[in-house]
Amino acid sequence: MMDSSFLIGTAGHVDHGKTTLVQALTGINTDRLEEERRRGMSIELGFAEFRLPSGRSAGIVDVPGHERFLKNMLAGATGVDFALLVVAADEGVMPQTREHLAILQSLRIPAGVVAITKCDTVEPEWLTAVSAEVRQALAGTFLADAPLIETDAVSGRGLEELVRILDETSARVPVPDLNRPAFLSIDRVFVRPGFGPVVTGSLRSGVLRVGDAVTVYPDELPARVRGLQTFGETESTACAGMRAAVNLSGVSVDELHRGQVLASAGSLQSTDRLNVFVELAEGDRPLKHRTRARLHIGTAEILVRILLWESAEVAPGGSAYAQLRLETPTASRRGDRFVLRWYSPQNLMGGGEVLEANPKPFRSRDAELAERLRA
Repeated sequence: MMDSSFLIGTAGHVDHGKTTLVQALTGINTDRLEEERRRGMSIELGFAEFRLPSGRSAGIVDVPGHERFLKNMLAGATGVDFALLVVAADEGVMPQTREHLAILQSLRIPAGVVAITKCDTVEPEWLTAVSAEVRQALAGTFLADAPLIETDAVSGRGLEELVRILDETSARVPVPDLNRPAFLSIDRVFVRPGFGPVVTGSLRSGVLRVGDAVTVYPDELPARVRGLQTFGETESTACAGMRAAVNLSGVSVDELHRGQVLASAGSLQSTDRLNVFVELAEGDRPLKHRTRARLHIGTAEILVRILLWESAEVAPGGSAYAQLRLETPTASRRGDRFVLRWYSPQNLMGGGEVLEANPKPFRSRDAELAERLRA
């Protein structure tokens, strides 16, 4: 199967109707945990899929909106093609609306749409005011000119228009690179009785086929693809741009966890260092040399030290070339995007891009090396 697919990631404040909207679009309740359904609040990542009118497959990664589960949101936001930012008409722009928007901006998600939900619950004048507030919040971001759709999941208001926008946008999203080695950040692990361990994630490059030799990084565990599912269907092939469930042989479920990378055998090298370009968010404190921080890359959260190549500190809103010294190893590639959070309090620090995935250790400030990274 070489179907062209399209991955959508939700974002927005808790209780603004992300999961309800996804269910109205797809018929799938992405809250699979009993606790989530009982509390009416997403805790973990949820997944759904549906066919767009053009026939193209669309996968949706539904993320939790509560600030306590931000690391789960970050695990789901990586690798999506398109953002679906949700704002409830009865509350408007809230703290996690702004935080999720800043994260999407840091990850350089290429495009998106904004859905104002619960529109049938408010007066027209209030809805007009909320729409204006949303536009103001989006100013200067990648969603500044994005379509803003008024929706209501109960009545169906705006859903047809939202699907049309998703379909039109999917045709403009760059085709994923099928020629690079397969690369999938693992976001879920479970056992399928009679078959063994299964990992799921968004396939960001390459092709996986039943029978392929693969490696689980950074642990460098050899395995083989025993079976594949994409969009709920058993397949012999999964391509970049798809959500995939991969049944593995040669490894045990106890060896697998979120944050690992499944890739073509021998295609990566595990590392505890990354040379990067960092872009800081606006804030009230500078980034200082040797600051301890939380790195979110792929589906992993890793504690790091940030070693600055050119200066002792960087002002809020600034940028720098740095080496990240990881406290636990990862596997990454040049060009991968990431998000940084302060160690404490865990506010957004900024984001950046991997320039070298396995560099020499940092020894001293090196303007010549920084110039090479710049080039």
